Amino acid sequence: MNFLAHLHLADISRTSLAANLAGDFAKGSIDNHPKALQQGIWLHREIDKLTDSHELIRELKSLFPSALQRAAPILIDLSFDYYLAKYWDEYHHQPLEEFAQKAYQALEQCETLPEALVDVSKRIQRENWLIAYQHRKGLNQAIESVSRRVSKPEIFNGATTTVKKLDIEIETAFRTFYPQLMAYSKIWSRKTPAQYL
Repeated sequence: MNFLAHLHLADISRTSLAANLAGDFAKGSIDNHPKALQQGIWLHREIDKLTDSHELIRELKSLFPSALQRAAPILIDLSFDYYLAKYWDEYHHQPLEEFAQKAYQALEQCETLPEALVDVSKRIQRENWLIAYQHRKGLNQAIESVSRRVSKPEIFNGATTTVKKLDIEIETAFRTFYPQLMAYSKIWSRKTPAQYL
């Protein structure tokens, strides 16, 4: 899952939005991070583990051409954010614009964010990434942005064209898998190990 999905899953599981997003930037043992972030990091990692190992996601990844296999997990994550934003009203009671402002505020108010996320969160808000995901143009921009930040950008060659070509397959996987992930997130929030609460 990417930024919007992790924020959404944090919100519906009533856990910290900022802490869940910190999961992408918090390396090493959870115990080494501030207490305020530990539950969110743990939940983030559980979400990623299930996503990476789920049969539906593995099948979807196999549909990408061999040249895009390394980038496929990232492309799936970004695409799922696109579908979540596109069909937002079906998954959340609050309009996306309001939710985005709530998320930006949560990031601003959290004093224990990893340094790398502090820098990225400024860009997320300034460029309004969460809203941009509603449109194919925003998805393509996100793909291009990620490709510029990796050491081997060539692994993303042809990515936007392939993602568009697999539109039905990706949307079907999202529609099938994401409600399961929503349910798991709510269960995990109640079963968080005591040391992370």
